[in-house]
Amino acid sequence: MAVRNVAMREAIRRALHEEMLRDEAVFVMGEEVAYWQGTHRVTRGFLEEFGERRVRDTPISEMAIGGVAVGAAMAGLRPVAEFMTINFAFLALDAIVNHAAKVRYFFDGMFKVPLVYRAASGWGNQATASHSHAPEPIFAHFPGIYVGCPSNALDAYGMLKTAIRDDNPVLFSESIALYPKPSPLPDASDEAAQDDLLVPIGKGDIKRAGTDVTLVAYARGVDWSLQAARALARDGIEAEVVDLRWLRPLDMALVYKSFKKTNRCVIVEESLPMYSFGSEIAALLQENMFDYMDAPIKRVAAEDVPLPYSKEIELLALPNAQKVVDAVKEIV
Repeated sequence: MAVRNVAMREAIRRALHEEMLRDEAVFVMGEEVAYWQGTHRVTRGFLEEFGERRVRDTPISEMAIGGVAVGAAMAGLRPVAEFMTINFAFLALDAIVNHAAKVRYFFDGMFKVPLVYRAASGWGNQATASHSHAPEPIFAHFPGIYVGCPSNALDAYGMLKTAIRDDNPVLFSESIALYPKPSPLPDASDEAAQDDLLVPIGKGDIKRAGTDVTLVAYARGVDWSLQAARALARDGIEAEVVDLRWLRPLDMALVYKSFKKTNRCVIVEESLPMYSFGSEIAALLQENMFDYMDAPIKRVAAEDVPLPYSKEIELLALPNAQKVVDAVKEIV
């Protein structure tokens, strides 16, 4: 099977395209996904190929997008609804957390809600505080909805295909900073080969093996962690990078396995530090792995402020590889 470097944006497009060819119940909806071909060009060419019935521009109303997607899923379709940025998903919280996440429970399984909410996420690029956020842990707070956060093209491809096929709602968060980043993706020409690349929901991955410290991250945090691991290796410190990939469900078994080996942990996330993903991982490690702990658990996250517009101050507020390196050296 041939392998080529593909940007994460293109991997997401390919996964969505293949699933629409595979299953006529799959359709896409959102602001500017049809005639404008998507704000981030993920749905480029879809309107011409699949037509207006399966590629639907919506009004500028996230609550309408979120709610219609729930109704369509309950009626037997498999909508993939796009929010232009994840901040706008806050306007659809009622549809996402009070309906999508709970309908199956309310009706004791009589209804399924097989839908995917796609959302571009992340800080930076001077988009100001109203458009710069990585609030995936907010959505992962609610039982009944899965939350996926890929860190590279191969994972994005396999995770999105799995999410579309699942009978439960999935919030699929795509880091804007990672859209153009290339990584190897096999050219899967047949459906069996494509299925081999599926990523099971709730399954994390070791992105780099190490023995001295565990770096736990997701999405863009994995990128910073890998950069930090390479820098630390030059100083003789071997960091293991755990990419959780899914925030709900969490693959804590993988984290525990790594922590038992390294006895030290730094948690890296693009989101804010209060009531966060990092808080949850740290608490679970303390509760379940205390006997293996040789140092305090450290966290690297964005500063606890609305993101400033000034480019220089914005960068100061964000995590980066050097902050990860500094955190590791405090405990190793």
